[in-house]
Amino acid sequence: MMRMLEAQAPAKQTATDTISTLSSRLSSATLLEDRRAAILGLRSFAKEYPASVASGSLRGLIACLTKDAEDVDTIKVVLETLLMLFNPNEHSPEASDEIALWLADEFTQRQDNITILLDLLETPDFYSRLYSLQLIQAIFNARPERTQECVLTAPLGTTRLVAILDDPRDAVRNAGLVLLNDLSQTSTELQKLFVFENAFERIFNLIEADGSLTQGGIVVQDCLSLLANLVRFNASNQTAFRETGCVSRCAALLPGAKKAKKLPTNEEGEDDWVSPQCEKNIWGLLAIVRMFLVKGSTSTKANQAAFAGQGLLRQILNMAFDPSTAVPIRVEALNTCADMIRGNARLQEEFAPLQVRPILDPAANDATSPNGPPMVYVIEALLDIAIRPTANESFDVRFAACECIKAYFFNHLQIRTHFLNRAIDGHTSGQDETANVLTTLLAGSHGSSTSDPYRIWFAATLVFHLIFDDLDAKRRLMAVAEGDADRGEEVVTCIQTLTANLISNLQLGEDERIPIAYLMLLCGWLFEDAAAVDDFLGEASSIHSLVHYAHKPGADHIVVRGLCAALLGIIYEFSTKDSPVPRRDLQPILCHSLGREKYLDAISQLRQHPLVRDFEVLSLERGTSSTPPEVFLDESFVDFLKDNFSRLSRAIDRDPGLEMHQSHEGIDRDLVDSLRNQIDEKVQALEKLQSDLLSMEQRLNQEQADHRKTQESSLTQLNTIKRINEDLHTNHEKELRKVEREHKQTILDIENRHNLQVAALNNKVQQAEKEKTLALAKAKQEYDEKLHEATKARIDVEQRLSAAHASRQEAFDNVRALEEQHRMAKVEVASIQQTVNSLQTNVHANEMHIKQLEDEKEKLQGIVDKLKAEVQDLKAKNQDLTWKVKDAEDKQRKAEAIAKEKEEARAAAQTELDDLFVLLGELEEKRSRDKKRLKELGEEISDVEDDEEDDGEETDDEAEHDEDEDQEQG
Repeated sequence: MMRMLEAQAPAKQTATDTISTLSSRLSSATLLEDRRAAILGLRSFAKEYPASVASGSLRGLIACLTKDAEDVDTIKVVLETLLMLFNPNEHSPEASDEIALWLADEFTQRQDNITILLDLLETPDFYSRLYSLQLIQAIFNARPERTQECVLTAPLGTTRLVAILDDPRDAVRNAGLVLLNDLSQTSTELQKLFVFENAFERIFNLIEADGSLTQGGIVVQDCLSLLANLVRFNASNQTAFRETGCVSRCAALLPGAKKAKKLPTNEEGEDDWVSPQCEKNIWGLLAIVRMFLVKGSTSTKANQAAFAGQGLLRQILNMAFDPSTAVPIRVEALNTCADMIRGNARLQEEFAPLQVRPILDPAANDATSPNGPPMVYVIEALLDIAIRPTANESFDVRFAACECIKAYFFNHLQIRTHFLNRAIDGHTSGQDETANVLTTLLAGSHGSSTSDPYRIWFAATLVFHLIFDDLDAKRRLMAVAEGDADRGEEVVTCIQTLTANLISNLQLGEDERIPIAYLMLLCGWLFEDAAAVDDFLGEASSIHSLVHYAHKPGADHIVVRGLCAALLGIIYEFSTKDSPVPRRDLQPILCHSLGREKYLDAISQLRQHPLVRDFEVLSLERGTSSTPPEVFLDESFVDFLKDNFSRLSRAIDRDPGLEMHQSHEGIDRDLVDSLRNQIDEKVQALEKLQSDLLSMEQRLNQEQADHRKTQESSLTQLNTIKRINEDLHTNHEKELRKVEREHKQTILDIENRHNLQVAALNNKVQQAEKEKTLALAKAKQEYDEKLHEATKARIDVEQRLSAAHASRQEAFDNVRALEEQHRMAKVEVASIQQTVNSLQTNVHANEMHIKQLEDEKEKLQGIVDKLKAEVQDLKAKNQDLTWKVKDAEDKQRKAEAIAKEKEEARAAAQTELDDLFVLLGELEEKRSRDKKRLKELGEEISDVEDDEEDDGEETDDEAEHDEDEDQEQG
């Protein structure tokens, strides 16, 4: 009997079989209650068997989101099950990263799946919204790009996501905020659509509702992160931010300096209204403001004007100079002020008149007035922070102050000139009480600079930016000198003083930031400035000191060695034949004292050093600790080095006879001097010839003047005779005739004498002309001879220059060939243009026909689009039918498997039953034999036993009949 009971008990079902059964019920159930029961069963297995549940029921679960969308309870269970599949137990045997990827692919491969989840955001139910957001977040974490595409193309997808920010329930709103943050991080299109859906206003409303920056917590931080994602490198969103009044709301959010203070360390003095996230929130808003002020962006100037117009510059400046402001906020505030005025001439000019209260040492606060320190101009306060050493000021604050000063005179020639003149006047007068960059550099390191090397470093950086690429500024600074020559004192120029301080620091072995600062300034000053190089070479011993330190070995001084070599290369590159140390004398110093290999090695190691090579990506170790951060070089100087490394490497190989000018072309100084001498000789010869010719012309003019005087005397006598004749005309006729005869005789005599004088004068004139002609011929002959000599010299010079210009002539020939090709190309273009003109007539004639074809094409396109839509619908229906057929095939295979198992169980039961029947037959046969033997032995068998025997036979027949009926029903 026990064997019979054990054989009739059902087989134990595994988890996989149960999941398969539940998946089948979910697919085939027509009633909502049946589907919900199947989903509840699958949910219980989702954490431990995610792969089995997902493989059998994922599509069914997704389908339920559409079929049972009206039933809130069912949707909740479905979403919970899907979330469990994305987040299974870590110790589950089926847990794997591939499951999340497979689930995300299943959702994102069909747009409708993401659209279903976005549609659930329209329902007011708490769990439907929350779980849908969490499920989209899980899909995004697995497949971010594809999820962004699905959200972007989903109808009203961005509208529903942004509307979640208005949900009054914190959990839903925060989940939506996190999802919007992730979706907008890398997609510019989603950023624009979110802003179009009024995301800015909703973000500011959330920040204000959560307690603004000072009282807000992690929600405000998430809002600021979302705001940063929407405006970072997105010009259109920044324009929308300005035009929708968000700048004023941003200014209203930013607290005063007192609200940005540090949190108290003791619990008794702690303010309840200050959030632990206060400093992070304020810092985050300042960082967002800086995103609008990126250097070189097209919208930066408009953003600068918008922020300054709302008073943000003044507000942030007050925050930066409030003593209670935390150091990170002060640094970010100063950097924000720098970005807000950089490159904007109007704001730069309005920045200098602003006044602030300077930040003093705590020890000096007792000596100030009850109202605090007096107001000073902001530039003076910034110089005090950057240059004057203070015990409590961190490097980050000083660096930010220096950046603010550089932004003040960035690309503004007038401000830069005024700043430099103010520094020069303050240094020369010695009455300037403010921190002076020039005085700091010329005074050198004394006492405090050893522990504060950045005092000189900041001063050198500012002066470098003031004079770099500005020849006029270099000239003004070169005029600064110490010592009075009238009193017999030695005059030391500014460059020589800076060089002496550099050599002194190299000898003393102080912090290498100080010599690096001087080397940066001198390299930028002497580059492409021959006058500055000559000033430097006025102290020749400096060259040997630089050679010594450029030759000095050691891995700890790579930057100093490289900069010394770079400075030597600049000096040699821009030195001349007339320098205090001529160019021909400098080459042996570099090639023999230092050595070409050492020079190139120092330059190469400087180029490969991480401080130069990785400057853009090198993280600066800034903090409030006493150890100075690893900052050695200025950004602009690093760019200058990288631009000119190749030129400095080639400098040592240049011929000392070739001098480099600003045109970057080498000129042979010996050839130039020779040509100048020849030109001077020719000029002197021409001047002598011109002098001789001038004296001859003066002599000729004198002779012509004498001849004119003789003619004038003869004419005077003739006029006198005529007057006498007129007087005698009144006498008696007799006397008149007598006088006429005498007069005629006199006239004949006078004419004879006049003719003789005229002939004599003509002879003298002809003689003078002959002498003049001979003199001119002689002068011309001499001039021709000297001109021939000059021409011969010119031909010689031209022959010497012809070799130098051969390459240039070849280039000119190439240019002419290119011009000829260009001319031929123009001819071809003209012919092509004629062809085009002829074709345009045909094109015009065909336009009407093309227009008709386009109309017919549009009609056909409409029909094609309609057919495509129908084909798409048929494809979708075909896909659904394919899935249904596949599900039906799965059900059929499972039913066949179950039927096969039942058939095998039935066969086994039938076999056991046949065995029982055989056993019963044997027992019955044995009993009959026993009865027969008893009868033979004379034992009597009662009628009751016979009846029992008959009844047993009947019972056996009935049992066999019942068994047959059970098998038929089964």
